[in-house]
Amino acid sequence: MGTAPGPVMPVAPGRATIPGTRRPRDAERTRAQLLAVATGRFARNGYATTTVRDIADDAGVNVALISRYFTSKEGLFEACLAEAVTEVRRDSDDTPLDRIAAALAHKIAGPDREDRLPERFLLLLRSSGDQHAEDMRLGVLRTISERMASAAAGHDDGSALLRAQIVLSAALGIILMRGSLGLQPLAGATEQDLAAPLADLVNALCAKDRTS
Repeated sequence: MGTAPGPVMPVAPGRATIPGTRRPRDAERTRAQLLAVATGRFARNGYATTTVRDIADDAGVNVALISRYFTSKEGLFEACLAEAVTEVRRDSDDTPLDRIAAALAHKIAGPDREDRLPERFLLLLRSSGDQHAEDMRLGVLRTISERMASAAAGHDDGSALLRAQIVLSAALGIILMRGSLGLQPLAGATEQDLAAPLADLVNALCAKDRTS
């Protein structure tokens, strides 16, 4: 006589039917999620006070995955910064002088922005102490201000570059005060609210080089 079959164990919905197997993780999606969460954390809180545990908890993943995908906290920060540099460079095209203020207002508070560009700009202010990361962030800030100076003066001009860097500093300060500090009414200002004051600033500093 054969042995009577044992009871059939129910299979939970959505789980693999082969014992000992687990659903494979979408590595690319998990990596992108960690980058997005870490960018926000680093941008808002800075490098030193952000922990890999914070990032993993926010992303809803095991903290060991940060080591798997990025080696370390430093590696994760550098990956976030590299992505920010790429996106900021792509978004900071050669804008004519009369469109710089409107472009800045849109970058800071545009209602249709879904790419966290303000966070990426803010990340450029954060330092990990790594020289390669420092070179990357300083390089993109220099490029943005050089393009703005070129739009203002039409040639390589030290005064125009200084004025452009002051405008860029003001824009980054607005992002910082809106995001990290929540200072009102600046934090609640719309793209339209910011456009006119930024135009006053750009015209006062940069348009001067057109007429001098």
